[in-house]
Amino acid sequence: MDYLKWSFQDMVATITIERPPANALSSGLLKELSSVLDEIQSNDDIRVILIHGEGRFFSAGADIKEFTTIDNREDFSKLSSFGQELFERMETFPKPIIAAIHGAALGGGLELAMGCHIRLVADNAKLGLPELQLGLIPGFAGTQRLPRFVGSAKAAEMLFTSDPITGLEAVQFGLANKAYPENELLENAYHMAKKIAKKSPVSIKAAIELLKYAKTDKYYDGVKREATLFGDVFVSEDGKEGITAFIEKREPNFTGK
Repeated sequence: MDYLKWSFQDMVATITIERPPANALSSGLLKELSSVLDEIQSNDDIRVILIHGEGRFFSAGADIKEFTTIDNREDFSKLSSFGQELFERMETFPKPIIAAIHGAALGGGLELAMGCHIRLVADNAKLGLPELQLGLIPGFAGTQRLPRFVGSAKAAEMLFTSDPITGLEAVQFGLANKAYPENELLENAYHMAKKIAKKSPVSIKAAIELLKYAKTDKYYDGVKREATLFGDVFVSEDGKEGITAFIEKREPNFTGK
């Protein structure tokens, strides 16, 4: 694999994102993650999954440079739908998935983390959805998951301003479960993973299935609409300007077109 490595011990599988410097979520990385989940799902020796990032970040977002290789709204919408389906699979996966977040989980990185069942964070980590800063919108169900965790008002603030929150704030707002000093994050994440791994896989699978009923039909309608608008926004003049400005490392000049 080019972007991930994984192993398991004591019934806990560890998936490590390895795509320096920012662990950006390219379509290739997402396909590798899907393939790893296929292997783990059929392995009865694995009961819990822990996902974390190598280096400075959990994941600082989607691969913006990859976006420049896509030139029509249909392909952008397909990319959005693929990420949505993968993260939905994670949220309904029969084995618990824990995200251990250090450094930053931004954009697609936070959307990946929100697809996990549990989020543990370094207290100084940065979490946010900064896509509007680029004239874009989240495309991997971030617009639908974030309000479920932090409420609609805080979600609106985070989306509209593009300002991230800290790991400690993420716990306060309900986006993360627990915060730790960064050097204690993985130790505590494994402690929780091993505690969960001792539970009956039958009851864990049943509990995960029951949790999904908290999501309404409107949630799925919203996810579908997000994929459509993801494509529309990307082919707008503002969307193209935002991507170009990001690559050129300058302030974008949005015109509303």
